[in-house]
Amino acid sequence: MPETEHQHFLIYKPFRVLSQFKSNSSKQQSKRFLGEFYDFPEGIMAIGRLDETSEGLLLLTTCGKTSAFINSQKVEKEYYAQVDGDISEEAIQQLKRGVGISINGKTYTTKPCKVFKLDGEPSLPERGKKIRDERHGPTSWVSITLTEGKFRQVRKMTASVGFPTLRLVRVRIGEFRIGSMQPGEVLEFADLCVRDCNP
Repeated sequence: MPETEHQHFLIYKPFRVLSQFKSNSSKQQSKRFLGEFYDFPEGIMAIGRLDETSEGLLLLTTCGKTSAFINSQKVEKEYYAQVDGDISEEAIQQLKRGVGISINGKTYTTKPCKVFKLDGEPSLPERGKKIRDERHGPTSWVSITLTEGKFRQVRKMTASVGFPTLRLVRVRIGEFRIGSMQPGEVLEFADLCVRDCNP
């Protein structure tokens, strides 16, 4: 038996929480962090990140090899995006093929991906802050499944086809699904490590 077994967790990252465990600057003193939801072990890291205003499934691990594998383009990440307006079939086809977004000031064309419009509103926990008043027009929901993860990629993609994202929830990473998890809920599990992960 190895002296130290790696540990792995799932968390439903809530809205307005940073995907890190402590402040890196004085400007973040008023921010919320993952560490408030569980007594995580030393060496824990978030596998990929969700920006502060995005929600949903986040994997945490103490294993660097596992982190690198999950972040690779071999593992799908599925998002539900609530967008401004009734998204058109034309826009969905554009997203599927790939669209131009700005990354570090340069235009990047996203890779082809899986996209479809959801039939109605998905079953998700209510967000603390209301999205907006219905008087401002219709919204719709779309599923977007990526194997890449550029900074704010889904938001940039939907904006590029004329349907800005109002709410973004990651619902799946590989075989892991958010299911009935609630914001802030943490689950510990085993058997995530890739080969030769444990010392």
